[in-house]
Amino acid sequence: MSDAAWTTKLLGDLAFEVKDRVGPASEGLSVYGVDRHEGLTGETKYVADSLDRYKLIKPGMFAYNPMRLNIGSIGFCKPSFQRGLVSPDYIVFGCKPSQMNPEFLNYAIRGPEWVQWTSNAGVGSVRQRVYFKELARLPITVPPYDAQHAIVAVLSRLDEKINANRQMNETLEALAQTIFKNRFVDATVTNLPKGWRESTLAEVAENPRRGIQPEEIKLSTPYIGLEHMPRRCIALSEWEHAAELESNKFEFERGEILFGKLRPYFHKVGVAPVDGVCSTDILVLRPKAPEWFGFVLGHVSSVELVNHTNAASTGTKMPRANWNDIARFEVALPPESVAAEFTDLIRPMIDRIIANIHESRTLAEVRDALLPKLLSGELRVPGANSKSRIPTPAQQC
Repeated sequence: MSDAAWTTKLLGDLAFEVKDRVGPASEGLSVYGVDRHEGLTGETKYVADSLDRYKLIKPGMFAYNPMRLNIGSIGFCKPSFQRGLVSPDYIVFGCKPSQMNPEFLNYAIRGPEWVQWTSNAGVGSVRQRVYFKELARLPITVPPYDAQHAIVAVLSRLDEKINANRQMNETLEALAQTIFKNRFVDATVTNLPKGWRESTLAEVAENPRRGIQPEEIKLSTPYIGLEHMPRRCIALSEWEHAAELESNKFEFERGEILFGKLRPYFHKVGVAPVDGVCSTDILVLRPKAPEWFGFVLGHVSSVELVNHTNAASTGTKMPRANWNDIARFEVALPPESVAAEFTDLIRPMIDRIIANIHESRTLAEVRDALLPKLLSGELRVPGANSKSRIPTPAQQC
């Protein structure tokens, strides 16, 4: 491949802003949002009378919130997605098919040029808006189409495995929740089974308050804050290292349960995949005996307990739950042997979830290490050269 084939262009030369609004025939489309954990996600449906408020996005296009460009980044509507809707406040743009493979552009805006540009441009100020005319000034290294295709092929294999692990974790969590509900909720609606009794969660769970000063925390210690915890998902796949912590934290151990007490209605509850420290806005919970792990996790991560703590929380703008609220949660307490049987059943599921998290983080590290080298041309993919005839994916934009 000739080095001359690699050029640097501005995003505005490669992409264009899309301002299409939807019509009445678009009823039932997914409404996408940009999530810091999952990128572009679609979870809700809207009715026809509100459709004209939304922008249309199609596979191969991008969307972002101009107020939160540094936080939520840019969401990509993958070719496997359906066309959908985004907030009218979002910026939507597509690539020029003669210039750029949209899947390559998705990787390019995650590369080092993006990080450097946002830093120099001051993107990230709470009050600063970054519209497309500002984003259009972003410089991007552009290889020929065959190289774009080859780079996407390499990086997408890693992302596909990461996504497969995430989907497996969702399936395992849903299965564990279903079994828990069947055994410990539905089975006790009318009458308590023989040997069961009414109690509270405090009988089998506790809140170890292991406070630690910032100067006592090793720089390599994993740190989990509320910003790292997804909603309604026990798989905690994000954490940082405690390099710049300046306030007291709580210690937690792998396998303990973390419960976000600030704005409990956000439903941030997960199982710690490592030993580490967490924000004091997070409660560390654990069973009093190993046999009760599954029972405690099932209740603590349930909608019923989250609703209970939310109703009891204090504070108007920033409500907070506390351990006493959780401890008072009423439960139907089974014999220990029943709880132990359930724990034995779901423990392999939780272990698999944690193993998938670690594997995905390793794959992400490999991808992130390859990304700048591939995008800059420092590392070339074997078989990709400027004379290859790979079709321009115009249909994707």
